[in-house]
Amino acid sequence: MWTSSRRSGATHRTRSPLAGVVVALLACAGFAACTAAAETPAPAPTAETETTKPLPATGAIDAGTYVVYGFTAPFEVTVPDGWESFGWGVLKDWEVFVNFLSPGYVPTDACAWQNALVAVDPSPEAFVAAMTAQASTETTPPVEVVMGDYSGFEFDYSVENGININDCGKEHVCLWSEQATDCTRGYSMVTERETERVLDLNGELALFAVGEFQSVTDELTEEARAVFDSIEFVREE
Repeated sequence: MWTSSRRSGATHRTRSPLAGVVVALLACAGFAACTAAAETPAPAPTAETETTKPLPATGAIDAGTYVVYGFTAPFEVTVPDGWESFGWGVLKDWEVFVNFLSPGYVPTDACAWQNALVAVDPSPEAFVAAMTAQASTETTPPVEVVMGDYSGFEFDYSVENGININDCGKEHVCLWSEQATDCTRGYSMVTERETERVLDLNGELALFAVGEFQSVTDELTEEARAVFDSIEFVREE
């Protein structure tokens, strides 16, 4: 289950951008080796700087840590092998996903969402209130979370039992949107579900979500949650 109980307060520590210096250290193995080293000076140590790569817009990505600049505060996300990017998130095998967006409108009814998109204030409190009041879906009680210097809420979200996707607007459930005229974040299957974490980035509303398109193994659930929990904001030097 994508339950908020997996975390205790969901608190993260901020960290600086990955920038390390690797220095080769030479050690003597016995007196003779030290003597030889003294007679033949070793080359001067070289320094190699590692930087975090920006998350590619699309396609398969190597395991590692990537920086994302979509919000006013950049953040890093770490993925294992087998994941790919779709610009505003990452996914694996079209089974699990982690995404990051900035919602501005929430429909009063996720199924009958057409002409029902309502603007919400850019605050976690306003967004949570709109999502918990939304018809045709279910949410768990929100819990407070802190990520670095930013605070907000986390809750689970799923489609209400008995909803027929074919009866919904354009045959999909609309969670929320970035525009007033059409839905930009929807489910094409009622089996989709996710955990949402919404934060106040100094007046900007930022949403991070981890979810699945359909029922998956516990191992894949844990892997996706680990990617979600790896997100940390970059502290500017």
